[in-house]
Amino acid sequence: MRLGVIGGTGLVDMSLEDRLSEGFKLIRDDRLTAETTHGPVPLRCFSIESNGQSHELVFLQRHHRNEGHGCPPHAINHRANIKAMQEANVDALVSVCSVGAIASDFPPGKIALAGQYIDFTGISTTFHDEEARFTSVTLPFDEGLNASIEPILAEAQGFNAGERLRYTYWLTQGPQFETVAEVDAIERLGGDMVGMTMPREAKLAKEVGLPYAALCISSNWAAGREPGDAGKDLDHQEVSAQANERLKPVWACILGLLV
Repeated sequence: MRLGVIGGTGLVDMSLEDRLSEGFKLIRDDRLTAETTHGPVPLRCFSIESNGQSHELVFLQRHHRNEGHGCPPHAINHRANIKAMQEANVDALVSVCSVGAIASDFPPGKIALAGQYIDFTGISTTFHDEEARFTSVTLPFDEGLNASIEPILAEAQGFNAGERLRYTYWLTQGPQFETVAEVDAIERLGGDMVGMTMPREAKLAKEVGLPYAALCISSNWAAGREPGDAGKDLDHQEVSAQANERLKPVWACILGLLV
């Protein structure tokens, strides 16, 4: 497996030295800049050994800065990011996302998978601006990847077999967080969580044929859903910090896919 991992506020940095579990050994850690037709992309490339076999891991910080919020979400160069991963010859892509939770069974701290997305932003995201090419996204996330990740997520979080682990991601434009009225409307239309980035990656990965899955970290309740404080303001620094404190199941999924 040559695995690509995309992180954002939910996975700010990929420093493996203290995160590799028993049986894994870090062989190589290189930083480079991939020059794509859509712009430069900083990558971090690892070689990891397990049971005598070498595995490759390519990490991309979607905001292009290690603090996780350099480039604002509405200005991310998703085409350059996905093109860099395609040209790095990864076999699959796993995106790690911090989301605001709407569904009552997706409390802060829980990590789950995106099963569907809804994008009503009206802004196109495609590699095909100059020609009419249409890509099916009936199933936007790779079923094989999701099926491999699901049992790892359940075990890492101590969930029983009945725990729900797939949710619908609603794409908001940002960079403002949502209003209470917007969150209420999103729930009525089928959204379980809100975020500002991930479906744009999923669309482009579909266009170039890269298997793609999204690990979604419930970092906070969406606007108006905080128990006991429906008027609580959302703070980006607080959201990012909470997401990055809950990464143990994410690491379990990444290492589990490698082997």
